[in-house]
Amino acid sequence: MSELRRGDPAPDFTLPGQAGGKVRLSDLRGRKVLIYFYPKADTPGCTTQSIAVSHARDRLNHLGVEVLGVSPDPPGDQAAFDRKYSLGFALLSDEDHAVAEAWGVWGERVRSTGEKVMGIIRSSFLVDEEGRIEEAWYNVAPEDTVPNALAALGVEG
Repeated sequence: MSELRRGDPAPDFTLPGQAGGKVRLSDLRGRKVLIYFYPKADTPGCTTQSIAVSHARDRLNHLGVEVLGVSPDPPGDQAAFDRKYSLGFALLSDEDHAVAEAWGVWGERVRSTGEKVMGIIRSSFLVDEEGRIEEAWYNVAPEDTVPNALAALGVEG
């Protein structure tokens, strides 16, 4: 699928979370949702990104924004990642990468070693209360997820 744009309907999904149970995006209608896709739990860039989101979680929640992280890791790996860094928000498992494909974030990416692999292209999205894409950031740097979201919300970082 091609990249999602502002105003597009956010593709709905139901994914297992790290704490058991499932999270359905459409159940969060009425709230804004920051969804970020990351390649692999407990790797340097993904850890940087997830800790930054965790540190901003209370502020985002105060602004009415729910936070969801999505990767192809199994729920057990997500749970270990959450425990290790006390992230405190839903990490969702997209093991068959069907959701990543629907959101346009599955494709060829370059590892820090220069090796090209198929996987998650680090990206983040702000979904509005109606379930539409408010902002989309593809190929985002780990440290830019939170500042991008706060700027889109009209708040200084």
